[in-house]
Amino acid sequence: MSQFLPVDEQLDLLQKGAAEIIRVSDLRERLEKSRQTGTPLRVKAGFDPTAPDLHLGHTVLMRKLKHFQDLGHQVIFLVGDFTSLIGDPTGRSATRKPLTREQIEQNAKTYTDQVFRILDRAKTEVRFNSEWLDKLGFEGVIRLAAKFTVSQMLERDEFHKRFQEEQPIALHEMLYPIMQGYDSVALGADVELGGTDQKFNLLAGRELQRDFGQQPQIVLMTPIIEGLDGVQKMSKSLNNAIGIHEPRQEMYGKLMSINDELMWRYWTLLTDLRQSEIDKMQADVAKGALHPMESKKLLARTIVAGFHSEEAAKEADENWAKLFQQRDTAAVAEEESVDLKQVAVADAAQLERALQDPSIEVRVNVAKLLVALGMKASRTEAEKQVAAGVNIDGTTTTQKFLDVPKRPARIPVRVGKRAKIAVIC
Repeated sequence: MSQFLPVDEQLDLLQKGAAEIIRVSDLRERLEKSRQTGTPLRVKAGFDPTAPDLHLGHTVLMRKLKHFQDLGHQVIFLVGDFTSLIGDPTGRSATRKPLTREQIEQNAKTYTDQVFRILDRAKTEVRFNSEWLDKLGFEGVIRLAAKFTVSQMLERDEFHKRFQEEQPIALHEMLYPIMQGYDSVALGADVELGGTDQKFNLLAGRELQRDFGQQPQIVLMTPIIEGLDGVQKMSKSLNNAIGIHEPRQEMYGKLMSINDELMWRYWTLLTDLRQSEIDKMQADVAKGALHPMESKKLLARTIVAGFHSEEAAKEADENWAKLFQQRDTAAVAEEESVDLKQVAVADAAQLERALQDPSIEVRVNVAKLLVALGMKASRTEAEKQVAAGVNIDGTTTTQKFLDVPKRPARIPVRVGKRAKIAVIC
């Protein structure tokens, strides 16, 4: 009896959240052969240690690796310690500043420590591409480079755009997809995972494997996940990321700050729940059988538990409830050091009448409120945040105005990990 599940059951999990697979028919065929022979597929995903810490955006690929691992296949966590010397040009409008060997080694250690919060250490093959790329030599690089043309390289979006805009393209950048492709040859990969922005590099691997007489790898691409703002891709430089090393309360609070639409993307890309189960939950929310807040709290608990523990997730959930639902702000602030601030805010046009009659409903401009709370530096920044979503009193909204029927009112406001209390006079 095969150690592997039927192919349709495997595909049910593997296709979850996949943006594109080249090709599904080939993957099915490879899985069938795997079942017949009892031989696991070799599945690789490469990560260049260009920064010291991983965030949830990085874990989309890692979680898909985990799905292959859970199904019994051999996953390879490839650390691009050699390719980091070049710097991946993906998504770059300028040449990356090269890292030193020391920086790469330090970052690589952090990566390998963090990845086993998702993958099973005992079942994961960890490799460093310096193992074969260091030995390739100049002759080997020339022979590999001869398999591609400059015209092919300029078809790549980043290079094409920079060429059209007369921006510099360093020669060594064109070597990156060749080196990544050779990684697949060296590892004998059956499947390579990557983001949709990596398509050119992933296809280079297929081409080189053909040249070396190997069966070309299946390419499985995952979407680029949006950050907390729900608009731009998750990035620490954009201050919209959730680091996988963050304290439980910060991680939980950030997840509760996302809008409802993004919540379903996170369920698909950041959890191991089957898509059919997610679809049922979404249907329950749509028909009113389940409140979206409860679904979001379950999402936050699920993710926090994965990186901390079930107990830590439960405590984060209870603390969040104290802060945003029971409004026991003092207790939570003392325990978790949440950034809380009380600011008196009122719409100037209504202030005089409102002070005379507290029963009059006050309409507060949310963008002005964010500026007054010090959560955004300018009205323009605040308006962009409102369009992306602001968590007010436990619910994410994009409404420009907040109606306050009774005053004084103490309303929790959260943007990312920053939480403050607005006192509406």
